[in-house]
Amino acid sequence: MSDVEATLTPEQAAADYETLYTVMAKRMSARRLKPDPVPDEIIGKVLEAGRWAMSGANAQPWEFIVVKAPARKQALADAYRDSNMEFCFWMEQMRDYDLRHPNFQVAGSTPQEQWEHMIEGSAVGWAKAPALIVVLGDGRRQWATVAGAHTFGRHASHLTDGLANCCTHMHLAIAALGLGSQWVTIHIQEPFKRILKVPDLLDVFLIISIGYPDMLRKPGTRRELSEFVHTEEYDMSKYMQNAEVADYIRRLRGKTRFRYEEIEPARS
Repeated sequence: MSDVEATLTPEQAAADYETLYTVMAKRMSARRLKPDPVPDEIIGKVLEAGRWAMSGANAQPWEFIVVKAPARKQALADAYRDSNMEFCFWMEQMRDYDLRHPNFQVAGSTPQEQWEHMIEGSAVGWAKAPALIVVLGDGRRQWATVAGAHTFGRHASHLTDGLANCCTHMHLAIAALGLGSQWVTIHIQEPFKRILKVPDLLDVFLIISIGYPDMLRKPGTRRELSEFVHTEEYDMSKYMQNAEVADYIRRLRGKTRFRYEEIEPARS
């Protein structure tokens, strides 16, 4: 395609933007999915969207594992509950109760009792998704970058930037195809590597569940541009003091907690 052919008229560009904006605005984290199978053709379209993500030096450091087998999905869910949820739970104990993630706002006399109460009734919803896409990262590919600091410094940012771009592409593609997905962050990789036979040098970055939503879409909540856009230099009138940030988180929890309670009733 030549440069001339690639040029859009203002009308075409505006239409493309409106289509993209609609997809971005309607995308939501669907934590409850129908068991209906997702055709391989649809999954292929999602993977193709990830393939075109931006990455430093075009290194394309991602690889994907598509998981459909119920036993393997359950094994991944068990690993998540036994390692990642425990890690997150004890980290959340360091915050005030009402600032914690809703999944970890559990009543109890002691933190240990809260953990036991939560894990006893917990369920990893994405284990029932028709398909999972496990996103892996190969940091060696980022050696292609022209600037070593981007590869070795600041948490190897070129690797994580590229992987996050790739995952965002796939989540938007899933939304555009009328399906739902969930962004499942991996904190402790080793159990997942054993289940999926992933080589040591690769990272398990993310699990994306994919399926047809089994829940109503709720309106999204986003800050207004006027709250965080600055002109020429930082506007200190928009800077949030620590107490204001804490209050913001409390209000945000109030707006999002219902999303978790509709899947699993609040624990008390």
